[in-house]
This record gives sequence, structure tokens and C-alpha cells, in this order.
Amino acid sequence: MDILQLSATARSASVRLAAIGTEVKNAALASIAEALSRRSGEIVAANRKDLAEAEKNNLAAPLLKRLAFDEDKIADVCAGIESLIRLDDPVGKTLSATELDEGLELYKVSCPIGVIGVIFESRPDALVQISTLCLKSGNAVLLKGGSEAQRTNAVLAEVITGATKDKLPYGWLQLLETRDDVSAMLGLDEYIDLIIPRGSNEFVRHIMSNTNIAVLGHAEGICHVYVESSADLDMAVKITVDSKCQYAAVCNAAETLLVDQEIAGEFLPKVKAGLEEKGVRLRGCQKTAEIIEVEPATQRDWSTEYLDYVLSVKVVGGIDEAIEHVNRYGSGHTEAIVTAESEKACRFMDLVDSADVFWNCSTRFSDGFRYGLGAEVGISTNKIHARGPVGLEGLVIYKWKLIGSGQVVAEYSGSGGRGFTHRKLDKECRF
Repeated sequence: MDILQLSATARSASVRLAAIGTEVKNAALASIAEALSRRSGEIVAANRKDLAEAEKNNLAAPLLKRLAFDEDKIADVCAGIESLIRLDDPVGKTLSATELDEGLELYKVSCPIGVIGVIFESRPDALVQISTLCLKSGNAVLLKGGSEAQRTNAVLAEVITGATKDKLPYGWLQLLETRDDVSAMLGLDEYIDLIIPRGSNEFVRHIMSNTNIAVLGHAEGICHVYVESSADLDMAVKITVDSKCQYAAVCNAAETLLVDQEIAGEFLPKVKAGLEEKGVRLRGCQKTAEIIEVEPATQRDWSTEYLDYVLSVKVVGGIDEAIEHVNRYGSGHTEAIVTAESEKACRFMDLVDSADVFWNCSTRFSDGFRYGLGAEVGISTNKIHARGPVGLEGLVIYKWKLIGSGQVVAEYSGSGGRGFTHRKLDKECRF
């Protein structure tokens, strides 16, 4: 089928998927986890072929790490599916209930968005996470992964659709294969309700500029750790190293370290030792270079997402300068402050304009699975209905249901018309 047929099929499936109950969706998720485990050898074999070709084509080391999908990662995504099964169904929840008049009740009820198009990087685990989140939230999904993972993604999509064919509407998951499909998808606002692009700043801006479909996502993850003057320095080293090194090739890894000038002389040698033990190269400002040996940082470094074992370091004059730097150069993703003073922590978290702001913990906690959201379809730095890690709640919207008993607007019009009670109700919608 061409992209128009795929999208029309997904639209048809989304209508029926929206009405499927929790038990059926959870059974489908359990079938997916079982199938992934049972066919892990086939999946790993396809991934090895993708890795071999990527290495032959000199794919960058951080991207190779993202591409790898072995038995351990399959076990991780299966654990994520089990966690997703345990979460409440986000569909059909009564968000509010209001009596407009006696016998006239208005309900605000959560419902799926519809058809979601997701364009994601060369991470096969993302395909599993995205598709299962869409399933649980009642959305059909069009998926386009990186070409480097073409074989792995094809097997994963086949496994998932095969595991759910007797439980879910045909066509609820569709895998796109070419860049031309992506370009065509941008014009299909008749069928697609939301696009979630995951990639470079340039790529996301291209998507936003070339479609009338709503776009949710983030362009870059330029994340910061700020070590304030009262910080426990051992804690600060631990948090900085984890933020940078626990997984350097992802969007919530720290790219810039900001250090208060009052403790820079003592802290920088400590953190340099911890980072260099992990193989991190440091690029620093002039003040940093006066304390430790670093490569000179340029203006461009402050706005660079390395996705590698490189960290830029800047000495700042205090919390206000740190906040100004983050808001100027950051991407609105995730920022952390390490401090012993709660007032400064609150000031930082209130004034930094990012989706995720942390106190005394690693930026790597910015993740849908760690938040208990059942993994994520991506991170949103938008200021719309979903911000930060987008899990189940970010994949539903709502509709208004008005239940009457013969009322018409004419009865409420004019000087002698009936009045509205607008009384809040503590009840669930049964319809």
C-alpha cells in the first residue's frame, strides 16, 4: 500500500481502537511481550545485520550504541510492557462533571488523539515503546524509524502486528519505509492528527514548517548541571558523572556543567578526575582553564548537543548567572541544580524555563519509564497539552459529553428563560 492507503487504514483502525476496553488492550500488550521474548533470536539476528552495515558505512559511535538491540534490551522493553500493563487505562476517565440544569449533565472525558505519526531515530527500542504506548492509549500509529535500523524495525513491526492480529483492528500499526513517505505524510492532515518527530533541531523545524498537522516534540537536548556554592562536592561529582556518562548518546545526558566560582578551585579537579576516568573530554571557559587543563570552549560549545563523551564547563558568578546561561543556551529539556540550600533550589527550578528541573539528582531521570509513565513516545519541550516525557497521559485528549432529557436552548433564552445551575458533580460518566 502507498502512504495514502496506509494512513486511511490507520484512520479506520483508530476509530475502532478508541472503543476497545482495557482488558483487551492489556491482553494485546501481554501477547507482544511474549512474542518479543519468543522471537528474540530472530530480532537480534536482524539487528546484527543492521549493525554490520552501519559500521561498514562508518556510522558514528554514539549512533551505533543507540542502534544495538540485544537480548538485554529486549528484556528491558518487555519489562517496560509489563509496567505499562499495570498502569491505569488513560481512556474514558471523567475529568470533570457539571450539572448545567436539572437533568442536563456535562462530562469532560478523556479519549485517544486518533492517528499519530512518529518519526524517530535509529533506536529499535523506541519502536516498541512508541507502539505499545499508542496501543494502551487507544491510538493508531504510523512509524518511521532511521534507515540504519531498517531490518530490525521491520522484524519488530511484524512481531507486534502478528501478536495483536486477533485482538486489535487491522492496520492500527503501520511501518513507513522511505523518506518520501515522511514527506507525503506531512500533507495528510485529513488522516493524521499529530506528528511526533525525534531528531535534530534542523529536522524538527523542517517538519514544523512543512505541515498543517499539529507537531509535538523536541529538537535538541542541551541539558545542564549547575553546582552551586553550598553543594556537597562528592554528591556533585556523582551527579555530574552520571548525568554525562550513564548513557552519553541520549537527549537527557548533560552537555554543559556550570560551576559556582566560590567552589570552582576545589570542585573542578575532583570532577575532572571522575569524568576523565569515564573517558570524557572537557572543553572549558577561560576561568575553567585557569584551574584545570581543558580544551578551550568556543561560543558554539554552549549550544551544542554532543551526544558523546564531551562536556563543556563554565565557571559562573552565582545562581542568577547560571539561570541566565541555561535560559539563553538551553533547549528547554532538562536542567539540574546541586545545592544544600532549598531557597536557591526553588529559585532555580522556578526561573529556569525547561520542561524538567531537578534538585540534587541526575538529568538522566528525565524519562517516561523512570517517571512511571510507561516509557515515552518522546520528550516535549513545547508548551501545549504535554511537556517533558510524553507517556500515556500525553497521548490522550478529551471530549465533552452532554446528557440531557429533552432540553433545548430556546428554553434558556430571553429575559424569562431558565437559568443554569453550573453545579459541580462528584460522579463518573457512565456513557
